[in-house]
Amino acid sequence: MGNFKFTKKEKYNVAIAGATGAVGETFLQILEERNFPINELRLLASARSVGKTIKFKGEDYKVQELTHDSFKGIDIALFSAGASRSLEFAPSAVKAGALVIDNSSAFRMEKDIPLVVPEVNAAAAFDNNGIIANPNCTTIIMVVALKPLHDYGKIKRVVVSSYQSSSGAGAQAMEELLAQTRAWAKGEPIKVEKFQHQLLFNVIPHIDKFTENGYTKEEMKMFNETRKIMGDDTIKVTATCVRVPVISAHSEAVTIETEKKITAEKARELLSKAPGVQVLDNPEKNEYPMPLFVAGKDDCYVGRIREDITCDNGLTFWVVGDQLRKGAALNAIQIAELFIK
Repeated sequence: MGNFKFTKKEKYNVAIAGATGAVGETFLQILEERNFPINELRLLASARSVGKTIKFKGEDYKVQELTHDSFKGIDIALFSAGASRSLEFAPSAVKAGALVIDNSSAFRMEKDIPLVVPEVNAAAAFDNNGIIANPNCTTIIMVVALKPLHDYGKIKRVVVSSYQSSSGAGAQAMEELLAQTRAWAKGEPIKVEKFQHQLLFNVIPHIDKFTENGYTKEEMKMFNETRKIMGDDTIKVTATCVRVPVISAHSEAVTIETEKKITAEKARELLSKAPGVQVLDNPEKNEYPMPLFVAGKDDCYVGRIREDITCDNGLTFWVVGDQLRKGAALNAIQIAELFIK
């Protein structure tokens, strides 16, 4: 068991490391929406953002520099400042007594650090040494839908193709897609900086670095993290992760093979009762989840549910979730809520 002791209070001192990024901004929105019980709020970022003012609940907060001394008196530290910053500063936060919920890839596959999606494995959060890892956005959106199906029919294999929005690469990447759109409309040259290729009018089958087995790191995250979160190393996952010219919300086409057959009707029933999932599946009315509709929403939406005609115990579906919310900031805040409830 982890030996970190979390003390319950009426209100908490909360720090956000990476407060000026896309996820940092979303942290603030969601903390306000959910009326998280905050006593003191500390906004931390790199030296170049120091002094910047950010509004929260109508008050102005000045951004401070993230240092090893930033966490004195902090109860909960929400990190979204990149893996290298997390590795450097998260231990200092824990030393100061803060519970760290980290949104980067730094700690996800560490054996003694829980990797948590509250709808899937909430209990794992309490066995911690002061750090809890938030999974990769694409993994979170998928496992929320996999969990009720796995509990009923035991998933053996997952084949997934992702359609990932520009928001997954951060605030500047979202801006690049908008800038490319404006440039195209004006007949100006299109600039490419944040992606390997022009994203406008294109799809890029390349997210993160390629590894020796031909998969990208993003695709291997879906393989490794799914097993850890579901607590089952027998599940096989093959992923193709693709960047698409969408501002916000990731979509995934998922095919699963299960030990026990799950009919499309049964899957709809299981998913409609699952926490964090909404079923939107009325093809006759052209109703199915789309990023344009799901962006800004908290739940993951599932549709196009059908039995796989190539496999006896196969099921295919489409799931869409807001990458900045459930795929990142909301999931981290839900983890924090497990402790304050």
